[in-house]
Amino acid sequence: MGEYLRPSTVDEALQALHSHDLTIVAGGTDFYPARVGKPLDDDVLDVSGIPGLRGIADNGDHWRIGACTTWTDVIRADLPPWFGGLKLAAREVGGVQIQNAGTVCGNLCNASPAADGVPPLLSLGASVELSSVDGVHVLPLEDFVLGNRKTARRADQMMTAVILPKPAGDRSGGHFLKLGARKYLVISIVMVGATVSADEDGRVASARVAVGACSAAAQRLPGLEAVIVGRSLGACLGDAVTNAHLDPLSPIDDVRGSADYRNDVALTLVRRTLNELEARL
Repeated sequence: MGEYLRPSTVDEALQALHSHDLTIVAGGTDFYPARVGKPLDDDVLDVSGIPGLRGIADNGDHWRIGACTTWTDVIRADLPPWFGGLKLAAREVGGVQIQNAGTVCGNLCNASPAADGVPPLLSLGASVELSSVDGVHVLPLEDFVLGNRKTARRADQMMTAVILPKPAGDRSGGHFLKLGARKYLVISIVMVGATVSADEDGRVASARVAVGACSAAAQRLPGLEAVIVGRSLGACLGDAVTNAHLDPLSPIDDVRGSADYRNDVALTLVRRTLNELEARL
């Protein structure tokens, strides 16, 4: 077995990363299953015992999700309606045991194309906080996840939080839909996360729509977002969605579905997501 470090402070963790090549582990729900039947020879930095890295906090103009915050923490937290998509996604991450141990930040660092947390967090305008001995760097989530199992994190950095800006108004909502081969405990074929805010006149003030499992990294749909903004609620937002709005996606053929099937499902789920949000606002 390789070296195992369990620091009690963020500074200790960052110093260890600065001087050693270490694999960061929090919940370990991806790390350990991938090594079943194999020698565990990785040098591990277990950050699960660091106080202050777990929890969701309202910091005035933004919300902060600490690095060791679990999916169960998200489910149980009393959060505004625009967190609705993230809460729904939290219930799709494995079973209850996985939700109890697996972390939001670990889901992002794992960078699977089918990571359930990425589309709703993209729709929330999330940024990630990367810390090292050189300081703290904040990076938009879309610039952090670079592809299949690829991120912008340097070996000497650890993600210490996800930062979520507050929407302009209180009339905001979030939603998440996922299609898999069955209802629960399944890898996504297509998933959609969206957040919409409305102004006092009942028009869409802002919109973010993201699709996962249809590209090497989840993608926002900026063309669709631009079309939705300014539309009146009640005009059936889903009707605005066309195949052209899915151009940022690059679905593949695999055992879970063909590229054409994924495109068709994405169109349907985006429409349903927007119509559901419109009904709530």
